Amino acid sequence: GISDVTEREALEFIVKGLQNSKKKGYIVTLNPEIIVHANKDRRFRDVLNNARLGLPDGMGVIWGGKILGKHFEERVSGVDMVEKLCKKAEELGLVTGFLGGRAKIAERASECLRQKYPRLLVGFVGEEWKNVRSRSIDILFVAFGFPKQEFWMAENIDKIPVKIALGVGGSFDFISGAVTRAPKWVRDLGFEWFFRLFAQPWRFKRQLALLTFIYMVAREKLAIQRKNINN
Repeated sequence: GISDVTEREALEFIVKGLQNSKKKGYIVTLNPEIIVHANKDRRFRDVLNNARLGLPDGMGVIWGGKILGKHFEERVSGVDMVEKLCKKAEELGLVTGFLGGRAKIAERASECLRQKYPRLLVGFVGEEWKNVRSRSIDILFVAFGFPKQEFWMAENIDKIPVKIALGVGGSFDFISGAVTRAPKWVRDLGFEWFFRLFAQPWRFKRQLALLTFIYMVAREKLAIQRKNINN
């Protein structure tokens, strides 16, 4: 269920969807760790596959796709999507919301974005959801971390005054400056994960999922080769 879209195409799809008030939905950002978890949890996999878009966020997804003959156009980073959507929201007068994070990270991230986009409309900021009665939210950024944020979006999108919800993981940490993001040249080489591991050594156990992901890709590649031989 990974969407083969460019960043520009994803933005156009989201904005077009916002123009149709009847088409509510949520968007997920997919990296190897999330895909490994989905392979173990069928309910989580169903939630991901029911998303309006499954953005390829993570060079491991891009590389794995190439090995399996699925050539995704480009990596679509969750952090960059937040920035681009906020810029588009300022231009179109769309209302944004920031949910999740820790220690008021959502507030800090929204403040940083409002400094960058002074006319950005923010209708909600908080660590926990509270009913917004004054106005509806066009785009809600949800940063609970996976799988909580995906389950939350799937369960609540039809119950809350939000048109589009986007799961953004640790994006608020980068945007607020709480965590330093890898330089662009490192991201372009596909080693942002290593930079983040160096900056946050406690993520080591989570990064072990990369080994499982590599095994999954290799297994799938062998299965494809066997099928081609038999045919």
